[in-house]
Amino acid sequence: MSNSTFPGVPGTMRTTNTARLRAALKSLGPLVGLAIVWGIFAWLKPHSFLTSSNQSLMLLQTTVVGVAAIGATMVIIIGGIDLSVGSLIALTAMIAAQLLHDGTAGWVAALGSIGAGLTCGAVIGALVTGNLARFSGLMLASALSVMTWVYLGEQGAGVPLRIAASLAPAALIVPFEFIRVRSLPLTPFIVTLGMFGALRGLAKGMGGNSNIYPHGADGVDALMKPSTAGGLAALPPSVWLLLLLALLISGMLHFTPFGRQVFAIGSNEHAARLCGVKVERTKLFVYALAGACAGLAGMFQFASLTVGNPTTAGGYELKVIAAVVIGGASLSGGEGSVRGTLIGALLMTVIDNGCTKLGLSDWVQEIMTGGIIVIAVLIDRLRHAAKV
Repeated sequence: MSNSTFPGVPGTMRTTNTARLRAALKSLGPLVGLAIVWGIFAWLKPHSFLTSSNQSLMLLQTTVVGVAAIGATMVIIIGGIDLSVGSLIALTAMIAAQLLHDGTAGWVAALGSIGAGLTCGAVIGALVTGNLARFSGLMLASALSVMTWVYLGEQGAGVPLRIAASLAPAALIVPFEFIRVRSLPLTPFIVTLGMFGALRGLAKGMGGNSNIYPHGADGVDALMKPSTAGGLAALPPSVWLLLLLALLISGMLHFTPFGRQVFAIGSNEHAARLCGVKVERTKLFVYALAGACAGLAGMFQFASLTVGNPTTAGGYELKVIAAVVIGGASLSGGEGSVRGTLIGALLMTVIDNGCTKLGLSDWVQEIMTGGIIVIAVLIDRLRHAAKV
């Protein structure tokens, strides 16, 4: 094909090639950045940074931020933001610790952590989409369930009774949620900023402002422990769960109607609404799914520490947002990929690990994280300006 094919459109091939070059740079940019940063630390500290144990450790350290960032990717694609993810990780880790402390099985604690994250995400989604009144009963039922569980635990009640009693508020209140009421949408930034403090306070309140020490991890800690086998089989289960989640969410975003609706809302919410997309329902599901991812990240965090610490995951919201933005997502919405997010999360881990090997203080790492976010957003703005 030559330009003569389009005589009325000069420079068509040049424009097409430029667009392809930009797409290639957008796709490969995060990977190139990761390779450069990794190479710098490998050159500065080859004996400690390049060891196989350290490479495996970096993959393990990526799991918590990586899982949470996968959920945040969907939120940012629809044009939202979530500043509460660090607090939610801490809360769900505390819930897992409390459940194990009360003698529940490890898989029950895992489901409790993920379920709590999903519920909190749904509450955030309800506030963002303007369904505060419609979902007020759900929030009330959740609060009553938590208080019932804690109270009966203090009274020495058995686990079956506590589960049944905790489900009772939901059975009584949730049916009234079908009543239609006026919607009152709120800004995602304000909602998640408020939840940032509320969830952190709830995490501290669960443990009386102190740690929760379970009697045993019931095998949950094995999620973050490498296998005795050699090669890739030695990687901890959490790494494989991260990759599995990435495949599932990536496939859902790119090969399902739901995924197309997510990108459509982020690109132009008004146009998506005119095309028949259920915007509020899709947003609610996205925030709920992101909350479930944060719940799984909280479970990983507990498995790593084997103790419920209400102050854990402080500052993780910045790391999560940085991972998503570095991976090529636009804070304006409509763009993003799980693959890019994983690369961004790994880049943040490499920076933290490399700075530790160099003996740099935490404040240096925090400055670098903030600077990376600003640079990534600036590149995104310049890229969008070039399209105009």
